[in-house]
Amino acid sequence: MSKKQYWKGLEELNPTPEFQKSVADEFREELPFESIESIATAQTSRRDFLKYLGFTTAAATLAASCEMQVRKAIPYAIKPENVTPGVALTYASTYVDGGETIPVLVRTREGRPIKIEGNNESSLTKGATTARVQGSVLNLYDATRLKYPMVDGKEASWDVLDNKVIGELSGLGGSAVYLVTSTINSPSSMEAVKLFQQKYPTAKHIMYDAISYSGMLDANMTSFGKRALPTYRFDQAKVIVSIGADFLGTWLSPEIFSKQYAMGRKISAKNPTMSKHYQVEGMMSLTGGNADQRYTCKPSEYGAVALALLNALSGSSSNLSASLNEAVKKMAADLNANKGNALVVCGSNDANVQTVVNAINNAIGAMGTTVSFGATNNTKQGNDKDMNALAEAMKAGQVGAVMFFDCNPVYDNNNGKALVEGLKSVKLSVSFNDRLDETTQLCKVAAPSHHWLESWGDAEAFSGYYSLIQPTISPLFKTRAWEESLMKWSGNTISHADHVRNYWIAKLGGQTAYDAALQKGVIEPETMAMAGASFAGNVNDAVTKLPSTKDGFELVIYDKYINLYKQKAQSKGSGYFLRILCSLRDSNYDNFHW
Repeated sequence: MSKKQYWKGLEELNPTPEFQKSVADEFREELPFESIESIATAQTSRRDFLKYLGFTTAAATLAASCEMQVRKAIPYAIKPENVTPGVALTYASTYVDGGETIPVLVRTREGRPIKIEGNNESSLTKGATTARVQGSVLNLYDATRLKYPMVDGKEASWDVLDNKVIGELSGLGGSAVYLVTSTINSPSSMEAVKLFQQKYPTAKHIMYDAISYSGMLDANMTSFGKRALPTYRFDQAKVIVSIGADFLGTWLSPEIFSKQYAMGRKISAKNPTMSKHYQVEGMMSLTGGNADQRYTCKPSEYGAVALALLNALSGSSSNLSASLNEAVKKMAADLNANKGNALVVCGSNDANVQTVVNAINNAIGAMGTTVSFGATNNTKQGNDKDMNALAEAMKAGQVGAVMFFDCNPVYDNNNGKALVEGLKSVKLSVSFNDRLDETTQLCKVAAPSHHWLESWGDAEAFSGYYSLIQPTISPLFKTRAWEESLMKWSGNTISHADHVRNYWIAKLGGQTAYDAALQKGVIEPETMAMAGASFAGNVNDAVTKLPSTKDGFELVIYDKYINLYKQKAQSKGSGYFLRILCSLRDSNYDNFHW
């Protein structure tokens, strides 16, 4: 038996005579009798005793309630339609964050979102969500969100902000205007961007993703002539080889891949054999934990492993470690035995490594079966070369105005320091971000946009697969849709809600069709189109440029399922503390100040 002792305070550890007396005499009020046995013979009657007991209980209750907040329940004078207090309502909408797009159902109570579930109407996600989706409702009520527009660090009205921005844009002459956003796969949002570019012909739109897939996009451009991400069909693959791609956790579209992967791992009369999964990675991941066979290597070896696998398909030997040589031999044998029903993916952001992986998929007959360009994945479209060009242009003083939405490149871009210096010389800098992050703090104008739960909009996560966004709560703060800001500065007075509605009414052919689509939440074809692509990549050139293997320790940089965001403490001298908000998207590395 444990001999540990516990104390509620120092007074119990070192009891004073006064403390011992107070403990012995817990009830300090003198009762009208000396003991329980004397109640029957006490001078006080039973009725007086009950009066006394009732009075003391009521007094104690009244005293305790003095510190309680007074809450008044006020009934509706005119009850809103379809609102019954205590009864939840559910709306179809779409979670969007940095290109990540998932159709969802939002449960609300009295106009407040409280829970998010997946939308089973989507044939892609099949009702799946992620930790970020589930936690995004917390982000809506986050106290660190910007509550009003700001000009030169001070609160301003939208009219004052609009006049300043329009005046500054009009005085730029021929100087370039850059709009930097995360991946935008919204058709109506892109229409708003086009209207802005029509008004200001020097405006350029750059997409930038903190978790970059630019190398993969560049490799597909040289390999297949399309700078796009294909659709991967894990459900059609009997053999899966992943080199550093956590496709069940964070890589591209894990909510879709996990559903597909589960279909191939379940044995049934229709599917009598289970898919075989090989994982090669530099750290333990969710995907690696589910693999049939898992092997480890350094991140710098991903290219060497991919090249060894490509050579092993034609019978050549590899020059890796003994364990990796054996692994490559097994993987190559299974891939050759299942041509047309195999798939190789890689998490490297190096275009040369991805070119070798494309050559592997071409060799095993994956194009058109497990890899399809019939419907491209639009969740990541960032271009690192464009961001590097922006940094150079700002350094050379060639940028008149720059605007940021849903990205924080000062914090998470490799050219962050150059952007800091460049922003000092830019005449107009605007941030549409919803909080005072590192980039917003350096911008002269802060025009915070709505949270997605407060917004109208749409998204096209995959080609031909649309999902609609409708607000489930009125804006909590003085925010405005960033698309509406662009249109207003372009001379268009239409609201963003009307812009979205008009776009889809014209596309669907009427208000009735739009209402039906809004209720369902998704607009999808009956079947997904499958199409291959001719491989034209220069493998020999890519091989000569593969990253060299390093000796010693290597840093593995990865994306977390639940991310940590820093928030500045309000109390003086407390520095910074970490707060867990699984809804927020962080950069691909940790950089927290204490």
